[in-house]
Amino acid sequence: MTLHTLASGSEGNCLLISGGGTHILVDAGISARRIKTSLAQLGLRIEDISAILLTHEHSDHTCALATLIKHHATPLYASRGTASQLCYRLAGIERQLRVVERSGTFAVGACRVTVFPTSHDSRESVDYRVDCPDGSIGILTDTGYVTDEAADALTGVELLVLESNHDVDWLRSGPYPYYLKERILSLQGHLSNEDAARFAVMMAQRGTRQIVLAHLSRENNTPERALETVECALRAAELGTFVTVAPRGELSRCFELEGEACRK
Repeated sequence: MTLHTLASGSEGNCLLISGGGTHILVDAGISARRIKTSLAQLGLRIEDISAILLTHEHSDHTCALATLIKHHATPLYASRGTASQLCYRLAGIERQLRVVERSGTFAVGACRVTVFPTSHDSRESVDYRVDCPDGSIGILTDTGYVTDEAADALTGVELLVLESNHDVDWLRSGPYPYYLKERILSLQGHLSNEDAARFAVMMAQRGTRQIVLAHLSRENNTPERALETVECALRAAELGTFVTVAPRGELSRCFELEGEACRK
């Protein structure tokens, strides 16, 4: 089972999970051209994708859909609230939408997908855990706090993609307008480095072996700062979980459950 991030950050989000012969995209927040180019680098086509799982309707997670639905019939999975927002914005998308409850499971090819609610300033945002024959990968981004449902669903996941959006002090003293700072810091905003560090320790204690930090702010964080904060918390708890940071704007290396890069 493998993970690639195609993009991660406020400019766009998209990742690929592959396992048991099934390929799943989570979000489509970069151009369709960029998605296809990244897939081609991995020897895949958009036709090889069994499903696109959507976390919420914000454009940095959905902007490719307008193009994709014109040319491809890939099933799109979303919560009822997200689906209603997308139907309002994109004519014809309802033909490909598969509405899922915010708590539950469904099958995509060889994989079992678990849905759980997050807390974000959108209509019924969710995240996902994907279990395949070779292991499990979980995603927790775009949430103001870790919901109880997220903590329960992600328990024991082997690889976790975890939001580490901002350094609180840098955000408070930075150039953003006051209303935007308050939005990001709110319970419907984004996880800080410190939030990520606390949850990383909890997940490592519950069996997570790898953590990929994601959705870093370009203005209020750096990969080095996020990594230092999370690794320091894990060291203090005497936990050896492998941690790295997803690149913002390009295809990542391949993450396997053993924590080593794939060899093409």
